[in-house]
Amino acid sequence: MKVPMLDLSEQYSTLRGEMLEVLDEVMTSSRFILGDNVKKLEQDVAAYSNVPFGIGVANGSDALHISLQACGVKAGDEVITTAFTFFATAGAIARCNATPVFVDIDPVTFNIDPSKIEEKITEKTKAIIPVHLYGQVSDMDPIVEIAKKHNIYIIEDAAQAIGATYKGKRVGELGDTACYSFFPTKNLGAYGDAGMVVTKHEDLAEKMRVIRVHGSKPKYYHHVLGYNSRLDELQAAILNVKFPHLNEWSEQRRKIAANYTEKLKNALGDKIVTPIETEGNYHVFHQYTIRVENRDELQKFLGEQGVSTMIYYPQPLHLQPVFQELGYKEGDLPITEKAALEAISLPMFPELKEEQQDYVVECIAKFYK
Repeated sequence: MKVPMLDLSEQYSTLRGEMLEVLDEVMTSSRFILGDNVKKLEQDVAAYSNVPFGIGVANGSDALHISLQACGVKAGDEVITTAFTFFATAGAIARCNATPVFVDIDPVTFNIDPSKIEEKITEKTKAIIPVHLYGQVSDMDPIVEIAKKHNIYIIEDAAQAIGATYKGKRVGELGDTACYSFFPTKNLGAYGDAGMVVTKHEDLAEKMRVIRVHGSKPKYYHHVLGYNSRLDELQAAILNVKFPHLNEWSEQRRKIAANYTEKLKNALGDKIVTPIETEGNYHVFHQYTIRVENRDELQKFLGEQGVSTMIYYPQPLHLQPVFQELGYKEGDLPITEKAALEAISLPMFPELKEEQQDYVVECIAKFYK
């Protein structure tokens, strides 16, 4: 049996008629930049996040960078974040000529460990970026308390967690801004690059709208140094078709995750560590990530059996060559470094069949037995 990491074909076949219709409407209107589809998506995603403002941008990486710039992060500033995330999180900080300051993670959730944050705060600290990794919200109460105490911004990296909740609050309303990626593989994915920032702060929203169009307001009058980062009208139209299905897809992901966990525990007991949804959280399982011994050998074996897997992320950011000048060394973030050697993500998408899951579990059990 072949089990892909992700298969978007069935989702498209279900929505194909509606997709083609809205794309034809955009083509016919000839309104391709910041049109009605972008406005609708901005309003809907902001409302979904329980905040008043949404700013559509070109991709999730720009969402982070524009958020940082709107919050005034500049050369010489420091931003605290996790090293166990995609490069875009720290890359956005560096592109502001600021310094990413990495702290270790919680071994259960893979998210930033709030207890390690305050010791890293200096007079240069401008913001904290908690990453809601794999679809589970970071432990936000202590992070919010720290941010208020030190008068610093919270920018949620919610690229993998749209729709997730923490103690009754949804991602997007927990920080000063929240950044979504609509990359095709995400829980709400476009058919190309796309992203959005949501915020409760009108002043930040206005700054971000200006930054995404070369810093101009009105057109041709430039007050800040922005750049070209607009959500494409065609991608917004696609996302508007998909958005009403997001909650249903999230529920299906949760069912698949529960099925994985039950079957893996029955087959392997404590030989592997399955994901844990912490109390008060609603995990949307962008990825289903387990921790195992002999991870690389397992991945090779599963590949030979036709099971696709992914490793997010094999080299933590603090050890990346591009950040060598920051002076981090192996052993500085031991929990992060251990996770990078043990974490492996299994096939996960709403249309994954139970017989495919059964085969994945059977192959993992075969490897360890």
